Amino acid sequence: MSSVSAIAASGLSAAQTGHRTHAHNLANLGTEGFRRAQVVSTALPGGGTLATEQRAAAPGHAMLTDTVGLLQSRHHFMANLAVFKTADTMAGSLIDTLA
Repeated sequence: MSSVSAIAASGLSAAQTGHRTHAHNLANLGTEGFRRAQVVSTALPGGGTLATEQRAAAPGHAMLTDTVGLLQSRHHFMANLAVFKTADTMAGSLIDTLA
């Protein structure tokens, strides 16, 4: 089983992938023939997630989907950052208690 910090770090990475992908899609709304990318998340054994990009089969855009995706990825990033910080604080408190 992975540590809480490792799981949160994988969540941070997945959120960054989502944010980058949705921003790229929005930046190319006016590009003719542009095929948007989608984020595919896979659960890792022992905890955590792996996010990868996949290109859509057909050209087109989904402005609403990508705008909401940007907001979601920001919230996912902030939630995982809070978990990461809390795990760090708890580890520091435990070390202080043992010292």
